[in-house]
Amino acid sequence: MDYSVDQFDFYLPEELIAQSPSEQRDHSRLMVLDTTKKTIEHKMFYDIIDYLHEGDVLVRNNSKVIPARLFGVKENTGAHVEVLLLKDHGNNLYECLCGNAKVIKVGTIIDFGNGELKAVCKEVCDEGIRMMELVYNGILYEILDKLGKMPLPPYIHKQCEDNSRYQTVYAKVEGSAAAPTAGFHFTNELFDKIKQKGIEVLDVTLHIGLGTFRPVKTNNILEHHMHSEEFEMTQEVAVKLNKAKQENRRIIAIGTTSTRTLEAIYKKYGKFVATKESTNIFIYPGYKYEAIDALITNFHLPKSTLIMLVSALAGKDFILKAYNEAVKEKYRFFSFGDAMFIHE
Repeated sequence: MDYSVDQFDFYLPEELIAQSPSEQRDHSRLMVLDTTKKTIEHKMFYDIIDYLHEGDVLVRNNSKVIPARLFGVKENTGAHVEVLLLKDHGNNLYECLCGNAKVIKVGTIIDFGNGELKAVCKEVCDEGIRMMELVYNGILYEILDKLGKMPLPPYIHKQCEDNSRYQTVYAKVEGSAAAPTAGFHFTNELFDKIKQKGIEVLDVTLHIGLGTFRPVKTNNILEHHMHSEEFEMTQEVAVKLNKAKQENRRIIAIGTTSTRTLEAIYKKYGKFVATKESTNIFIYPGYKYEAIDALITNFHLPKSTLIMLVSALAGKDFILKAYNEAVKEKYRFFSFGDAMFIHE
């Protein structure tokens, strides 16, 4: 089997990278892939309801993006430093990705907002990562709302005017450094219609960290190291998902993060269980899906772990054919872009 990263490459003109969200969430476009018939259909996202059947279960990631991008100055020298909070390790210790990282050594103190928030470097790690202790008075998320910016991906060149558009309507549990973007297309009204049709909607939580931003740098994908991300499934959700499995009802993941949560649990335990742990599951062609039956997702970056994940579900050749058609039809790509529904 070919494990070279280049086979997941495709031509993408830069103007197709969406720089802002569609005016109405569910008015983005939807490409529908039937993996059995190998058909490609072009729809609007609000048509998704026509492809969902009574008894289906939709699983979404309710993680909420925190305004985790901070701009500060180094105490003593005044050097400008950008810090992205990636992962909460407890006791105000955060794993951070730092711009201008070489100036940040153990003991370095960075000031944000005239000292309202300080970060003290506790450990120097590879690839610009630092373990930082945050020092503040009050409630951290309130301070971040005031001082922080949304950590938009590097391919989006302007800050979002409305922070809520880089958030799903069902975002609830704070902790992500990037949004579960497949969920952007859903409105509360669309969920109401979906539920009225007899479709269950369940939440899991996976806090999205650095793995999302990391390109695959190795030629052989098997050598790529995935960062681990924390996830949680409640007892109530596990029971409902196991019941759906027993009754042969479809489990449809909204997004790759929900997919990774469901597959990680099912692979490890052979069923769905209530758990709070970490996963670095890496899904690529050859992987056998056990938890999900269908997937709602966006269009992903060339050579990314996410295009590998969808290739494992739909077949690499079919995915690349669909992506080339999306380019031809001028679909919008990546976080603020259009959607794809993959089903059998």
